[in-house]
Amino acid sequence: MHRNTSFRWRHRFLDGVRHDQPERLAGIAEADEMFLLESQKGSRQLERPARKRGGVAHSRGISHQHDCILVARDRSGLTCSFVTGRAEVTARQLHRHLLPVLDPDVLLVTDGHHAYRRFAREARIAHAFVNLHEGERVRGAVHIQNVNAYHQRLRSWLSRFNGVASRYLPNYLGWRWALDGERIASPEGLLQRSIGIFHTQR
Repeated sequence: MHRNTSFRWRHRFLDGVRHDQPERLAGIAEADEMFLLESQKGSRQLERPARKRGGVAHSRGISHQHDCILVARDRSGLTCSFVTGRAEVTARQLHRHLLPVLDPDVLLVTDGHHAYRRFAREARIAHAFVNLHEGERVRGAVHIQNVNAYHQRLRSWLSRFNGVASRYLPNYLGWRWALDGERIASPEGLLQRSIGIFHTQR
């Protein structure tokens, strides 16, 4: 099979997998973002000058050249992930992506980013945060270590693909969630889930 055909089939299957996320996160749910340099890999018409392999953003810090990946994970291990857009997450994006998957009685734990505080206030969601800028990492049950560990696994796993096009990121997020915790242990299992034989345990 030609590699281009293999690539197309991969994403045809993954398009089904990416929708298989938990319906609700309950109890204590952690949320945090990670950022990847946006990629137009495979595009015939670029929106910007081409970068060299392993390129960097033109400006320092988080900018509109970075894809924002929001990950929310409760203490039972259920995980939802979303590509919210470019640059830092906003309260509006949290309403769109995060609110539908949060149980009304959830305790949302985040860092001190203003978007989370505004979102929680507007959505009337119980909210606690750690102040990372002051060196606070853990305050009893209030921490985001589980979601940050998921970030590390996701980033390490994505590195094997030598760059993922931004338009395909949602597919890879679904694939990673399917593999996490050995929920799917074989290519056959991934195929079965992609065509709807199995569904996320809720």
